[in-house]
Amino acid sequence: MVEKLLYNTVLAQTFSACGNYLIASNTYGEIATFDLQKMVSPGEGLGPPCREAEYHFSPRGDAEVCSLATTDRFLVAGLAGEITGWDWKTVTSGTSPKQSWSIQIATAKDAVDKPDVNCMAYSRDDNLLYAGCGDSKIHVFSLEDGRLVRTLSGHEDYVHCVDKFRGQLASAGEDGCVKLWDTRQKECVASLQPHLKEKVARPELGKWVGAVALSEDWMVCGGGPRLSLWHLRSMDVMTAFPLDDAGVHVAAFQDDRILVGGTMPHFYHLNYSGAVYAQVPSSSTTVYSVVYQESPVKVMCLAGSSSKIDVCTNFTYRDQIISFAPKIKSSFPANY
Repeated sequence: MVEKLLYNTVLAQTFSACGNYLIASNTYGEIATFDLQKMVSPGEGLGPPCREAEYHFSPRGDAEVCSLATTDRFLVAGLAGEITGWDWKTVTSGTSPKQSWSIQIATAKDAVDKPDVNCMAYSRDDNLLYAGCGDSKIHVFSLEDGRLVRTLSGHEDYVHCVDKFRGQLASAGEDGCVKLWDTRQKECVASLQPHLKEKVARPELGKWVGAVALSEDWMVCGGGPRLSLWHLRSMDVMTAFPLDDAGVHVAAFQDDRILVGGTMPHFYHLNYSGAVYAQVPSSSTTVYSVVYQESPVKVMCLAGSSSKIDVCTNFTYRDQIISFAPKIKSSFPANY
């Protein structure tokens, strides 16, 4: 038996509650833990920065871990039909992680497969978890007791991304819709279809929307349609960014910049008018995930269709490349 070392797709990333560890998940159902302090501050006599994961574990066999989130107490993992919580003390200790709780996603009677939990957004203020799923719904759970608080219905295909800012939630889906929700209600308060805007549409790439992010006055989204900046009060496009041939899978606000990645050779930092502040080379042909934090370790990590995760300690250039090589054993004989 030989290890599958040559291929992997990193689907999601998050930081530990203490901020000292990077957690990543992959298509083989594994979660890997990286020590950020060792990575960026190796110390005298310790040799090169950490290149491999500190620890691997599999929440449920080889089932994909589609999404990750962080609370003060738990690492939250989104699987097919299930959300699990893992005690941070055991996840970061290098011992066997302890699963603390599990929430089952209800499956429709006529459904063949359990819905994937494609994305999650955690609200610390009220301890609610918003889970965008493959059943076209956003399920809202209380992490106090695992209770389903409400279900947000309106998308007609699976949900790719959710993002929460204060009392507002945005969701983006395969149906080409971006929906805005008041988190106190079940009905969406606004809905838009970027592919219907001429300056945003790219029919050759489809209508799907893979990424959405909110700020106080603005929303940015993209997918098959170009990355575009929308003013929330007027609900109109202010900027259509000139990344013409690239599908968008990641978008975020960071200070006065917009971060964007997807099927493109670089990860971009843009201003609101579309000028490029920085472009970071990507080890993945498609970036599916970006996470960043300012403290206790200032770092931005990019991951996607590769075993490699790009690490940027000043956000604007790549310092290191770390490896998330799966530990799954292949069925091929060793002399294959």
